[in-house]
Amino acid sequence: MELYLGNYWFLLLLLLLPVLAFFLIRYLKWKNKRREVFADSRFHEALFEKKSGFTKIFPVLYFLATLFLIFSIIDLLSGSEEVTTNQKFNNVVFMLDVSNSMNAEDISPSRLTEGKNLMIQTMKKLKNDKVGVIIFAGQATSIMPLTTDYNSAETYISGVETNSIKIQGTDFLKAMQTAVDKFINISKGSRKVILLSDGEDNEGNDNAAIKLANKEGIIVTSVGIGSDEGAPVPEYEFGQLMGYKSDMNGQTVISKRQTEALQKMAESTGGTYIDGNNIDEAPDKIVEALNKKASSTATLVKSQNATHYYQYFLAVSIFFFLMIFLFNPKRDFNV
Repeated sequence: MELYLGNYWFLLLLLLLPVLAFFLIRYLKWKNKRREVFADSRFHEALFEKKSGFTKIFPVLYFLATLFLIFSIIDLLSGSEEVTTNQKFNNVVFMLDVSNSMNAEDISPSRLTEGKNLMIQTMKKLKNDKVGVIIFAGQATSIMPLTTDYNSAETYISGVETNSIKIQGTDFLKAMQTAVDKFINISKGSRKVILLSDGEDNEGNDNAAIKLANKEGIIVTSVGIGSDEGAPVPEYEFGQLMGYKSDMNGQTVISKRQTEALQKMAESTGGTYIDGNNIDEAPDKIVEALNKKASSTATLVKSQNATHYYQYFLAVSIFFFLMIFLFNPKRDFNV
């Protein structure tokens, strides 16, 4: 435990000590001078009561009592305790797929809305973890830096739409490269990615993304959104439904969740694959997966003013004042 001064400004009270010493000395000289005026020194023993040993140290007791009183006010030996605690936390990057297939409505109201809600509900269950958000399709971009301000995250997430990324597709490698940039100053033991996607329109870069994740010490928890039966993909223009995506033959495209790449991404990086279609259960499973390999970091916490010792100085001061009162009160003060 480290000791330090509790209240620096109260050090000015120490200036009272030389003032007190000055007046005590002046008082003693004045008393002696009055005796000399009253009678010659050879008559003092007969006229005045003989000084006791206590009376001689009486000024010193006053000085010491005042000194310890000032020490108690200063809180001279106020302690600073250093406590080491082990805290488990992660640095979590949510990677949300915003390709057009995420507009499919096989999960009500849509896959994209489900993914956004999963992110928000998961963040509400986190505690010490830092979170960031990346959205991706054929390209990727970071829309929220790593932070513990979970309340502001909802604002970032609520504005995400499939047209937020112009180049379409589902390129896991581009998303992973953006995540690596966000983790540049983060130790490898606490890098976590939550990948939310339907796995559709995969660009085939999942092996390269896995290799990069393993190289950078990133554990991926993949969350699959969408049904195996699938649904047509709505196409919107300025918020208006213009129809459904069709192939070169004019046939309506049915988008189905592709879990193989998502499962491979999770298993190959030491993570977990989670079915994201159940909004009531998935957030808890995501948090559980994150905490399985949460990094434990020793944090040194310095607690200022954790321990105070002013009471001991005050007790000594009171003891000296009590001695003065009991053995040499004012009425019996003859020096």
